[in-house]
Amino acid sequence: MTQFTVLVTDDDQDIRDGIEIYLKNEGYNVLKAADGLEALQLIEENEVHVIILDIMMPKMDGIAATFKIREQKNIPIIMLSAKAEDSDKIHGLSVGADDYVTKPFHPMELVARVKSQLRRYTKLGTYQGQQKVIEVDGLTLIQEAKELTVEGEIVKLTPIEFKITELLMVNAGRVFSINEIYERVWNEPAYNAENIVAVHIRKIREKIEADSKNPRYLKVVWGVGYKIDK
Repeated sequence: MTQFTVLVTDDDQDIRDGIEIYLKNEGYNVLKAADGLEALQLIEENEVHVIILDIMMPKMDGIAATFKIREQKNIPIIMLSAKAEDSDKIHGLSVGADDYVTKPFHPMELVARVKSQLRRYTKLGTYQGQQKVIEVDGLTLIQEAKELTVEGEIVKLTPIEFKITELLMVNAGRVFSINEIYERVWNEPAYNAENIVAVHIRKIREKIEADSKNPRYLKVVWGVGYKIDK
């Protein structure tokens, strides 16, 4: 059985140590970093499956670290912040984070988020009975490799962006509401999901569309939701 490695990055040692205890009790291997620079070094030296990343840190904060990580890797990132405003959450998600937890939090909530990210990141052939290579117009999605190409060019998607794209391509032509997308991808009830989903849709469009303002693939049906045409 694979032992997954979680990187906990926070400048507060008590928080790092506390999270480590709960993660190790669930069977995870844990690496710890006190800032973004240390986190980047550990990611280069180790196989990391989930990153827990505080926003406010010295030397390199969580936002800057996320930018750097996303240049090369699609490891799930869960951001931590003492700020609870929607604008802060949206900013964190817009730079490439997959989830966002507000301090203070119960450690078991964070453990549940880690498990959820691992399920999405590692599960192969999510939609049983469907082919593992899905082609829609110029888009090709390889489920097992978690890879998307546009006109033959590989596009780097975060795990959440991949799952949204996968959902829409597997069900090409069907319109999904914002709440449906959130519940299917995040696997939890939709609550204030509009901004979160919209940020990810915008990021996907920026990556797959030649002109994101006049999309060829990922289209909005006003007042209903989003779809990828057959």
